[in-house]
Amino acid sequence: MKKQLLLFAFSALALTSCKDDNIEAYELEMMSGDWKVSKIEIISGKDNKTVLDTETPSDCQAKDILHFRSDYYTSYTYYSKNGLECQINGKTEGKYTYTEESKLLSIKNDNDTEKWYRVEVLTSKDLKMAQLFGAFDQNGDGTDDLTYVTYKR
Repeated sequence: MKKQLLLFAFSALALTSCKDDNIEAYELEMMSGDWKVSKIEIISGKDNKTVLDTETPSDCQAKDILHFRSDYYTSYTYYSKNGLECQINGKTEGKYTYTEESKLLSIKNDNDTEKWYRVEVLTSKDLKMAQLFGAFDQNGDGTDDLTYVTYKR
């Protein structure tokens, strides 16, 4: 009986003290690759539910690419119209950090300030982030509203 109790105690201790260190690595790997904006939403800051505005990228903006690598490198390639064709207009590069527990992502592009996001959804095909900077009150209710950007592979 003592052996069973001891075995149970060690098992319980092992299960509660183990943290899966691979979760963050898994999420970084899932985040890695190219992402394109599929939707930008402004959500009421008062109830965090009411959609105030939705924008779906079209033309050249739909070609913009947010890129992550698992070595914390990030880039954003953006396009603009030149005559009838979309051509690369520029590219920003930098580093990012990501914390799996808090779902906070910071991007620090070269020659720019650090920008913070909260990752709301991360799957192999979808990435949805809330911008934690540049908030403004779009609907005039006295509360800053939130911008959510959804990306697709």
